[in-house]
Amino acid sequence: MKFTKEHLEAYHRDGYVVVRNFFTHEEVDLLYNIAIDDDLMSKKSFDRTDASGLKTKLALWYSLDESLYSKFARSERIVDAVEQILNGKAAHYHSKLMQKEPKKGGAWEWHQDYGYWYKNNGFLFPDMLSVLTALTPATKENGCLQMIRGSHKLGRVEHGFSGEQVGADMEKVNEALKIMPLDYLEMERGDSAFFHCNTLHASAANLSDKPRWSIITAYNLASNKPYKDVHASSHTPIEPFKEDLLTQDAISITDDAEFLKK
Repeated sequence: MKFTKEHLEAYHRDGYVVVRNFFTHEEVDLLYNIAIDDDLMSKKSFDRTDASGLKTKLALWYSLDESLYSKFARSERIVDAVEQILNGKAAHYHSKLMQKEPKKGGAWEWHQDYGYWYKNNGFLFPDMLSVLTALTPATKENGCLQMIRGSHKLGRVEHGFSGEQVGADMEKVNEALKIMPLDYLEMERGDSAFFHCNTLHASAANLSDKPRWSIITAYNLASNKPYKDVHASSHTPIEPFKEDLLTQDAISITDDAEFLKK
């Protein structure tokens, strides 16, 4: 499905929008099958502990290489949608492979992405967003994404540590939940959720017997150059990848991607 005017309106109104079947099952299955057998990705993945002590695994990288992950991140389909949202040229901030394993995958506490991007990386303006694409089905049982609808209009909320994660001020979160709807983003593989960097979101632990894997690609308005971040990709306009992902060689990621170290 294409990103439409209605999707754009919903994004600005609600702080997020889910585009169903944005990628085909064949496209995300190709990416998932590469990921589960990717030795370097496994080596570079690390755990984040939630407030209850459960752990969730992820890998995060900043730079684009010739891997299928990078071709996905700069696919014309995503970049066109992101540039409609940002109303300007998009840059790739980072990508994450989220690996919430059955029975033990931990929760993600309530937070805004901009709650730490502005501080840790020096982005002056919240002209940023993330795109989460489901590689496996996401349900309430396996800890799907939760959004507080319209919370991007609150502006940036203060954040502090919750377990090993950075979480939002829970007094503000609880007050927001009194007046704003809480949405559970149950998704099939190939669905993509676009969400504003100030939208409050979280996810519960995966206590089901099914994995929940997703890839999150984060984007910045290219003119919003950070004053702390050292990765040139965060303010370099993306050259969209226009070819068919299914015709590409299954190239794995390399160290050139500049992985985040825990």
